[in-house]
Amino acid sequence: MIETIDIRALTNPITDQQFEQLCAQNQDIKFEMTSQRELIVMSPTGSESGRQNGNLFGQIWYWNRQNKLGVVFDSSTGFALPTGAKRSPDVSWIEITRWNELTQKQKRGFAPIAPDFALELLSPNDRLLDTQRKMQEYLECGVKLGWLIYPDETRVEIYRQGKDVEILNSPISLLGEDLMPGLVVELDEIFNSLFLSAIAIQLIHYRLL
Repeated sequence: MIETIDIRALTNPITDQQFEQLCAQNQDIKFEMTSQRELIVMSPTGSESGRQNGNLFGQIWYWNRQNKLGVVFDSSTGFALPTGAKRSPDVSWIEITRWNELTQKQKRGFAPIAPDFALELLSPNDRLLDTQRKMQEYLECGVKLGWLIYPDETRVEIYRQGKDVEILNSPISLLGEDLMPGLVVELDEIFNSLFLSAIAIQLIHYRLL
């Protein structure tokens, strides 16, 4: 479940340190903050969404381990974006040179940097329009490549700097393009269970006829 709380009425803005402390003291809850200072409270995802996200993170992590071109982050990682928003993509990646420019103190907190790549996996609790706006915000902050994956509809939206959103229906894989050369993320285990469920329903239907 996702709840949005407007905290603009507070006399003093929440500092980065206070926001990090809020997250640290409530580790079972995922928080984000919009650039309009709305606090977003998200409960843990369901098991299936967690499995899918782990699969996607694992593929990208393994590619990066082989190529050592950057740093990969999971869904628990928060970034302080240039808009003032605090966001935690489901999977993200930063080119190694940009990451190394940060201080150790910046790396330990919500790093003041926008990832080069951001992935969002739409879970049953997510609002589509809000997630699409988040993807556009990523681009405005400097993200070069973004994937919004809809498991239930076996569809992917690809976001690129200066280009229209590309929509792919039932793709079997996604490429890292020039940004992440050699990256191929297979989607069979993300979409396959849904295909099997649909087939099973059809078989049951035919047997009842």
